[in-house]
Amino acid sequence: MSVTKNSMQKISRRELIKFTLLGSVVSALSSRSFAKALALIPTPDETEGPFYPVKDQEDKDADLTQIKGHTIAAQGQHIVVSGQVQDVAGHPVAQATLDIWQADAHGRYHHPRDPNPARPDENFQGWAVLRSGENGLFRFKTVMPGAYPASGSWIRPPHIHFKVSKPGFRVLTTQMYFPAEKLNHSDLLLNAKSAPERTAMTAQLVAKQGNLPVYEYNIVLDLLRR
Repeated sequence: MSVTKNSMQKISRRELIKFTLLGSVVSALSSRSFAKALALIPTPDETEGPFYPVKDQEDKDADLTQIKGHTIAAQGQHIVVSGQVQDVAGHPVAQATLDIWQADAHGRYHHPRDPNPARPDENFQGWAVLRSGENGLFRFKTVMPGAYPASGSWIRPPHIHFKVSKPGFRVLTTQMYFPAEKLNHSDLLLNAKSAPERTAMTAQLVAKQGNLPVYEYNIVLDLLRR
């Protein structure tokens, strides 16, 4: 059977369209698979740092901008951080304990050995201990932490410390970073991580609640190895 030049051209076009569509589908599936895999890598560990609170306090609730009994709110840009605690299979982790601490808007911790000369904000709570809900969800209100000098040539970008624990899982100590911060590019700790790890440790600005920016930060816990 002879095949005309015309029919060969038509077949070629059809084949080209078919393979183009197939390639697009494979590419889309690969992208989704990569995004899912990225979302479910265990949140990377990070140093606890030297400023974990050493003095207990009565108020450790989910609103760090207002200390119980104080009439004045914390200084700086108030923000909301929300997210979900999951395991590596994507299941929500309920009743996980989230221990959260950070610097105030001036980059000063409530810690007696913080060498930062900035005056501490006495109306900033600085520390919270929360539990994730039945769907693994958590939410707290705080201030955008200030940058501060870690050494003569190293300025730490805004970040929030987390220690997350739940029986059956490895205790996770990590730091959450903020998107579009110039100091992220020169931070020694953040840049010691791989690109996927840096993405997993960086919150996303997802909404505004009135004048409050809302950041989403999801946490993935790894199973306890035996």
